[in-house]
Amino acid sequence: MKSATPLSRPSVLLVEDTLSLQMVYRSILATAGHRVAVAATASEGLEQFRAHRPMVVLLDLILPDRDGLEVMQEIQALQPETRVIAITANGSVNRAVEAMRAGAHDFLVKPFDEGRFLSAVQNALAEATPRDTDKAVDPATASATRSRDAGQIAEGSGFIGSSDTMRRIHGTIASVARSMATVFITGESGTGKELCALAVHANSNRAGGPFIALNCGAIPQDLLESEVFGHMKGSFTGAISDKPGAAAAADGGTLFLDEICEMAPALQTKLLRFLQTSTVQPVGATRPRKVNVRIVCATNRDPLDAVRRGHFREDLYYRLYVVPIHMPPLRDRGQDVIEIAEAALFRFAQEEGREFHGLDPSVRALMQSHPWPGNVRQLLNVMRNVVVLNPGGWVTPEMLPPGLTDEDAASDAPALPTLASEALTAESLLGLPLAEAERRLIEATLALHGGSIPKAARVLDVSPSTLYRKIEAWSAKAG
Repeated sequence: MKSATPLSRPSVLLVEDTLSLQMVYRSILATAGHRVAVAATASEGLEQFRAHRPMVVLLDLILPDRDGLEVMQEIQALQPETRVIAITANGSVNRAVEAMRAGAHDFLVKPFDEGRFLSAVQNALAEATPRDTDKAVDPATASATRSRDAGQIAEGSGFIGSSDTMRRIHGTIASVARSMATVFITGESGTGKELCALAVHANSNRAGGPFIALNCGAIPQDLLESEVFGHMKGSFTGAISDKPGAAAAADGGTLFLDEICEMAPALQTKLLRFLQTSTVQPVGATRPRKVNVRIVCATNRDPLDAVRRGHFREDLYYRLYVVPIHMPPLRDRGQDVIEIAEAALFRFAQEEGREFHGLDPSVRALMQSHPWPGNVRQLLNVMRNVVVLNPGGWVTPEMLPPGLTDEDAASDAPALPTLASEALTAESLLGLPLAEAERRLIEATLALHGGSIPKAARVLDVSPSTLYRKIEAWSAKAG
């Protein structure tokens, strides 16, 4: 078959075996001004793809002659920069998730509305980067390019560390950054989840657009909807002017939803609709607005456990949990702790006008043995403390803040201003103010789990950051 000329070449290939749907989809695309080629089978779709080399492929994952995932992989091998949008029925969302993990740019679950359909195609076309497809790709060159991308992320995103775990994370970011796939970042508080989200944004085609971060656990639930979707003047008491909301502010860029599992169930429903329609409707508005946003979310909880407990919608979980990235705790990253500490030392020293030579060997050993309950955030605070309170030279154990000595390192919780010791029973809590009863319960749970805040948080079913904030407040009050 003779290839189409560049001017007449279809930009979209639709592979759909249901004739009625094929006609509807083609009509919608043509009306929107897209040049479309169609196919009803896998073999016909691959033939059309080889002939036209389209920038975007709409691919039904269930075809009569071959598995859709196999077709997608063959398309990617022929032309890696083609954006594939997987189409699946409502009962097989897991297949769509598989496709996203295998490299699909986006997915559509039948039935979907026209707006969501066109938005997916337009986003894919905007991010596709056509090249001369007649030239063969040298595998060695392709491999070098992937390695170079991972290196650029390591140097430019704020990530530091050469451990095997971090290398894998850099590779995942390099692979997923240019797609529209939702990234779901998990990890303990302070492990760098927002830095990971920034790395995804910085290495995507949206890097020139806004990066909007919203902490769902730090905003009162009754204000969260307004913060995400905005509100109109006069829509509620205190709404003295129009506010666009984080989703609209992130138009053309990335919306990072931190502590996503803290989001109220009612707002989860609205977020799911936003993901399906790409539209936002501010509180008090009569018409929705279309936006082009890439979602990255994070949590320090186990999201699947939150689903089992009924705290997080299962359908939203499967819609968001497409490409998971787990940020490891600092205590599991080996030599990375030294690399991060020294990089922070020299950066802070430059900011403060001090001159430090590095870490004394005894400090290195101490840092590698410390459990670092606050992870990277805690380590950065320690290095800032050292730089601010000391004139320079080599960092010795005497320069470190209290709590990092060998005898103190056994506890992975901040020092608590302790109350009088007594057995915790239901009777012992009766008659106490609520705040004091809560504090006694938290302290007893921490003691039961050896001072581990992450373990205590899981038992109490709260975020570890919540416990850190309470402990810091108690310490400040005691001081």
